[in-house]
Amino acid sequence: MKGMILAAGKGTRVKPITYTIPKPMIPILGKPVMESMIQLFAAHGIDKIVVNTSHLAEVIENYFGDGHHFNVQLSYSYEGEIRDGEFVSKALGSAGGMRKIQDFSGFFDETFVVVCGDAWIDLDLTEAMRRHKERGGIATIITRDVDISEVSKYGVVVTNEHSQVTSFQEKPSINEALSTQINTGIYIFEPAIFEFIPRGEEFDIGSQLFPLLVERKVPFYATNMSFQWLDVGNISDIWAVTKEILYGKVPGYPIPGTQMKPGVWVGINTVLNLDECKLKPPVIISSGCEVQSGSTIEGPAVIGANCKIETGSVIVESLISDYVQVCHDAYVDNKIVFGDYFISHDGYAQSLTEMDAVHVLKDRRHVQPLAGFNGGNHLYLTKSDGAE
Repeated sequence: MKGMILAAGKGTRVKPITYTIPKPMIPILGKPVMESMIQLFAAHGIDKIVVNTSHLAEVIENYFGDGHHFNVQLSYSYEGEIRDGEFVSKALGSAGGMRKIQDFSGFFDETFVVVCGDAWIDLDLTEAMRRHKERGGIATIITRDVDISEVSKYGVVVTNEHSQVTSFQEKPSINEALSTQINTGIYIFEPAIFEFIPRGEEFDIGSQLFPLLVERKVPFYATNMSFQWLDVGNISDIWAVTKEILYGKVPGYPIPGTQMKPGVWVGINTVLNLDECKLKPPVIISSGCEVQSGSTIEGPAVIGANCKIETGSVIVESLISDYVQVCHDAYVDNKIVFGDYFISHDGYAQSLTEMDAVHVLKDRRHVQPLAGFNGGNHLYLTKSDGAE
């Protein structure tokens, strides 16, 4: 069976993380979200997959390669152009990306599944395909119900009594919402869908293709299913999703490492004395770390791979990315520490090079500290730093 993963977007709502990695590569407990999607495809027999790429395409392609490590075949469709001798991203939109692949090779010659590469789901794709074929439509959008209080966050799908899509609402207010079914970014198509997608231009599935199908009264259905769906649409979602997993609210999501005591998971090749550190669960400490005696980590918290947490440092409800050295007396509270950025859980980001205060975080791989470091000072990073 065949599928497509949409991975060409710039991820503007997830900056500054997407300055260095594309959105589908954002790690949740160390695993890129797109990796989970490939594994789900493979589990349901979808083993021939094309990925459209554009922004930082090489990061995706170098990580996943030809797909054989995941028991699938992967191919990539780059959307961009060469300008002044350099590749420049030029995404074609979700439907436009599909069209480019079809015009190139005719790849989509059977029923196929298209998903966004920035969410973790445990959907029964086999059952979704069965329902699609049973109805016989040209397209199916997978929806799920949300509480009426949450409809304003999503694109709402409106259907008739036969589950045929009749209209859409983009983030309606509670009073205006005509449905609690939301678009999950999971679609099933027949090859005939390309009759409705123009060649050689930017064209979007949600905002252009689907409204066109409704306007022309083409058989197009929504299948409402119950499944877990973790979307990393913006910065605040990254922490919210991580927190839900750590608190056990996402059954089935794999937690890395070995549980050394209730609520504390530790990876391999990590130096840690559980009796000499203050650990308040839930906490994940990844592989290759050094957590010195006298340090404090209050969960929910995740320490990335190959980090060093020095004596006297305090980390509270934070997510520390790989290779970060947290020096003594640092107090990191309600932050995502990613490369050269401190990011509050509400999305407010500060670059170290732009901050007046020096900090006490280093890149563990280098002798020299990250930009702006002055080892004689301390920085207390709290949830209110920079918040408006």
